[in-house]
Amino acid sequence: MKKYIALLRGINISGKNKISMPLLKEAFEDIGFLNVRTYINSGNVLFSSDNNDASEISSRCKAMIEKSFMLDVPVVIISQQELLQALDNAPEWWDINSDQEVIHQAIFLIPPVTMEEVYNAVGEAKPEYEQVGYYKNVIFWSAPRATLSKTRWYKIASSSVNNKVTIRNANTAKKLLLLSKE
Repeated sequence: MKKYIALLRGINISGKNKISMPLLKEAFEDIGFLNVRTYINSGNVLFSSDNNDASEISSRCKAMIEKSFMLDVPVVIISQQELLQALDNAPEWWDINSDQEVIHQAIFLIPPVTMEEVYNAVGEAKPEYEQVGYYKNVIFWSAPRATLSKTRWYKIASSSVNNKVTIRNANTAKKLLLLSKE
């Protein structure tokens, strides 16, 4: 049995795409996933499955969300092992000084988008204001809160790839890994 994390993009933000976490948990159980639990209200679902095909799992989850909640939202499926590898291979500067002064985010690619497509759409980082690195399908981004408006990558939400990524802050990414180990 393999452990996975489903990252739903764009739910429960500013009153849009509302999904109750208890109902989401139940819906994941109804389609056969085990040990299901949710974390915070932003669409993070931890579960176990004997299916090793992340693409197939993602398709099943997406179809279930459309049927159960009448929402068309992208779903990223990452295994516990893949998240562990990504966080273990995060740049040394990522999640350092993790106080209120610096923002650290993990940007998860939604297949089939590629790293190159995202980098081309957002553009080169402005090294005087931000740092960007990646490992496989996770982009790591950090910037001081005081200069966010001057960064390029903070504006990913207004880029052409906005709907092809889902973002979690460093604390959430690390907590999801911790919870997946329980």
